[in-house]
Amino acid sequence: MLLSIDEFLWALRRDGFAVSTAQAIDVARACALVGFERRAALRDAIGAVVVDRAADIRRYHAAFDRFFAPEGAHVGDLWARLRERGFSASELSALRDLLAAAAERSGVSGDAIGFQALAGTAGELDRALQSAGIARALAPMTSSLQVGFFAQRVMDQLGVPAVASALRRIRSALEEALGEDRGRALAEALGAELERMRHRVREHVTLSLRRFEGEEPAAPGRMDVPFASLGEGEMEEVRRAVRALSERLRGAERVRRRRARRGRIDPHRTLRRSLQTGGVPFHPARRARRRDKPRLMVLCDVSDSVRVAARFMLEFVCAAQDLFDRTRSFVFVSELAETTELFSAMPTGSALEHIQRGEVVSRAHNSNYGRVLSAFEQRYGRDVDRRVTLVILGDGRTNYFADQAEVVRRLRDRARALLWLCPEGPGAWGTGDSAMLRYAAASTKVLVARTARELETAAREVVARRA
Repeated sequence: MLLSIDEFLWALRRDGFAVSTAQAIDVARACALVGFERRAALRDAIGAVVVDRAADIRRYHAAFDRFFAPEGAHVGDLWARLRERGFSASELSALRDLLAAAAERSGVSGDAIGFQALAGTAGELDRALQSAGIARALAPMTSSLQVGFFAQRVMDQLGVPAVASALRRIRSALEEALGEDRGRALAEALGAELERMRHRVREHVTLSLRRFEGEEPAAPGRMDVPFASLGEGEMEEVRRAVRALSERLRGAERVRRRRARRGRIDPHRTLRRSLQTGGVPFHPARRARRRDKPRLMVLCDVSDSVRVAARFMLEFVCAAQDLFDRTRSFVFVSELAETTELFSAMPTGSALEHIQRGEVVSRAHNSNYGRVLSAFEQRYGRDVDRRVTLVILGDGRTNYFADQAEVVRRLRDRARALLWLCPEGPGAWGTGDSAMLRYAAASTKVLVARTARELETAAREVVARRA
């Protein structure tokens, strides 16, 4: 039963539930307490550990019923599944010897993984699919049209073609050792197992793409949905989350300032002062830490491809201006315009509407990063110094114009830090008209900001650069 529970937890992971090792241990303890006699009690005990949201209970119940149905998942390794099909111990022993010889003959580590995945439990295949090497192989995938190609790439990495070739070779050996009928039946059962493994690989690749696109049912809220997929109601929810983040950061800044006014304890002065009291430091001496308050300059691409991400970033900048000594904001498409005075003269929402209507910079043209970066360096480059954190938000798609990545490099050398926030994942960098690989090399750091949660992480990184 412990093996069955382990396989069920891996089935839940495939369905999108996040089950940690600690939770798996708690599930085993819960099962030991409630026993396996009452189905409903067992289902509820496991659910109490692995289900975090009420909205997921129905989906969890469906997964439980599907797994533990009489025709549900086959639990155990290859040999247990073949025993369920009616093959005897002597027949499985002959097969084991043939598979061991085939695996030894291949002599390649990747092929060995394929043989282990075929012969192991479903959980072992899942662990192989979640390895770092498979994750790197799937990183460039960006479209559902690529699922077949990347599924084949994963199969090659696991050694599935070598396993298929070995099974074709041992078919005749099985017929010779077990007789034509039993050998053919065992070979067909192995073919069904191999097809099951291929199906699981394709399923894993499809699920990975859905996670990348934010369409996975288990996504924990709107903060993890890509900006391009947000509806109007969802955008308002994310907007409130961005404002709440700004308030939290401002609160942390007030605490930091209050502590800074007290100053840090100066150990040397405290020890010298303690000589008056026989070496007992009754009166700690403090030292005020003087530090220039850093400045922030933000350039946001407001073209259609990144306008939602830019809107949230500009809202964050406006809401958290007191975190920096001076905050200057700029927007661009093909031309560059400063919006610092615009945001100080009117409410944030109204200023953003002006930008969205194209009243600040024309949105009728395609993005021209090279022209904008050169214009920024020429007009405002002298204002960039070691107190300035420069943030650029854009997808780096130049529409095949010059990228002027050397301008980014020069600005980075002048600034405290140059952070690039990109609303596209690394898998899309360098494809088509993307110059993000060159911009990434020229920047201090690139932060992916496809979702509100990733934008929150990026915003915290921007604030952390003040220290």
